[in-house]
Amino acid sequence: MSQWLKQVIDRGQAIDDWLSPLRAQSLEALGKAKWPNRRVESWKYTSLAPLEQLELSPGSTASEAIIEDIEGLNSLDLVFVNGKLQSDISLLSLPQGLHISSLLDASDKQQNTANALFAKIKPQRHLFGLVNDALAEDGLIIDIDANSKIEQPIRIVNISSDGQESHHRVLVRLGSHASATVIEHGQGEQASLSTGFAEYDIGEQAYLEHYRLAMHTHQAIHIGGDHFSLQQKAQLNSTLIAYGSELSRMDVDIIHNGEHAKAKFNAIYLLGEAENFDLHSTIEHVMPNGTTKENARGIVGDKAKAVFNGRIHIHRNAQKTLAELHNRNLLLSRRGQINTKPELEIYADDVLCAHGATVAETEEETLYYLLSRGISRSQALVMLNFGFIQELVEQMPNQHLAQWLKPQLHSRFVEMEVK
Repeated sequence: MSQWLKQVIDRGQAIDDWLSPLRAQSLEALGKAKWPNRRVESWKYTSLAPLEQLELSPGSTASEAIIEDIEGLNSLDLVFVNGKLQSDISLLSLPQGLHISSLLDASDKQQNTANALFAKIKPQRHLFGLVNDALAEDGLIIDIDANSKIEQPIRIVNISSDGQESHHRVLVRLGSHASATVIEHGQGEQASLSTGFAEYDIGEQAYLEHYRLAMHTHQAIHIGGDHFSLQQKAQLNSTLIAYGSELSRMDVDIIHNGEHAKAKFNAIYLLGEAENFDLHSTIEHVMPNGTTKENARGIVGDKAKAVFNGRIHIHRNAQKTLAELHNRNLLLSRRGQINTKPELEIYADDVLCAHGATVAETEEETLYYLLSRGISRSQALVMLNFGFIQELVEQMPNQHLAQWLKPQLHSRFVEMEVK
């Protein structure tokens, strides 16, 4: 066990709140955990050395933050700074059927909801999920009543500041026949560490439109995950937009716990010079007649390293499953690296499944053609790169968010240009 992990356990044991019984279970698991190294398959290509060298201030007082409005989105904003909730939930005008509480101010009813689901959807194999269980004192419980259609998007923003360590948690429960849109938006670029994990219980015939914008860059270390449980005829449409940083890791789990559930998961990851990003996704088809479509596309800059491990597991009883997984990658330099591993593990015999992965370089002929027409190299790369991911951006159901995202991605492409 690493010295850093020992410190995590010591700090977690010192926290005393209503989540302590659940926290104790995760602390026990952490005590038995081994620190990942290159011989651990799920961390084979990602080094945790940057963590061991960190000297950060956990639990520092958070400063007030101003977040950018997204034109036309009209979102209900909940803002965290360094893992501490800055928004006053009591001042928000919540639509009927939507209930939101912070972990610090949860009522008895909300605590019961959290105790029934907290750390139950997220698999225990995620080491940093256990770290988040142990150290996250602030977060959100979002409960949506059955048959409630929440039209206003819920945007959860977490900003990481220089020299700070933070951990926050989100738990969302959608009742049967409910619908909602949730946007998780994290950002930071200075030396920091943040973990952010969210669990979603999507009830029978409920619909969740979900976005995770993991826009941490440079020295901002971020490790997080989204974990979804789909009941009968539930539907999920999730989009991940991720940048690279000194160390960045996302784990996504989608569990089909009911028949006829449908899941769509699109992911885009963009890495600048010498940055790292690691995406592990696991789709568990437990029940019959489920559908999953997963598409992940990455653009990897000079001396950057990306990891993609996508696994679809078809259980023995999950007959009539339709599942597709595709990963496409574009290298901006031969010094960039992508380790991709799409997996299918099938134990049912009446299924239709497909998977594949490709890695390519920027086409020099196409780039030369644009340069010969008087287009600058930076602009030409923006055009080519955006074309590579445009299909997934256009598939985003919320076009206000998609329009806001396009100039953000253009700026990111300019930063990624190989000098």
